[in-house]
Amino acid sequence: MSKYAILVIDMLNDFVGEKAPLRCPGGETVTPDLQKLFKWVREREGDEVQLVHIQEAHRKNDADFRVRPVHAVKGTWGSDFIKELYPKEDEYIVQKRRHSGFAYTDLDLYLREENISTVVVTGVWTNVCVRSTASDALYSAYKVIALSDGCASKTEEMHEYGLNDLSLFAKILTIDEFTNAIDSGIDPWIGGGDTQNKVE
Repeated sequence: MSKYAILVIDMLNDFVGEKAPLRCPGGETVTPDLQKLFKWVREREGDEVQLVHIQEAHRKNDADFRVRPVHAVKGTWGSDFIKELYPKEDEYIVQKRRHSGFAYTDLDLYLREENISTVVVTGVWTNVCVRSTASDALYSAYKVIALSDGCASKTEEMHEYGLNDLSLFAKILTIDEFTNAIDSGIDPWIGGGDTQNKVE
């Protein structure tokens, strides 16, 4: 049986909300949809599907700030999760300092300990941290699903570019398509990727 980890990437105060210095406006748009997804996961019995929260938490003088504005410094309000999508105590949190949730973190170790076979990416930004995390999941031999209405970027164009890139190796689904497949006993990843080289 496949097991799924829904990675909720950087739904943090520095990215989501009117006061966010690196605001991703689409983050507010997808928040209600992610709340619905959280409710579905949390009401399930067993651990076939679980939430894993990915939290950007930079050191004060992080090298990332050579190319991007200072943001999500560990221990600050900006690095904390938005209140609408706050983790519960038993949900795993992975702190990262690079775009990918796998880079120099224990995410891969955790997923292997939990016997996860499929990584489901959500969060912000679709074309940066979401895509980087999804790519590293592929490199580590996980199946990858991206939830199109659970991800967002600075602009809709950036979001669509990100999804197009992800479709080369991932299965692009809506939240409802993903949850309905699971509820019907169908592996939602079936047919993922681009085995016929059709993506343009």
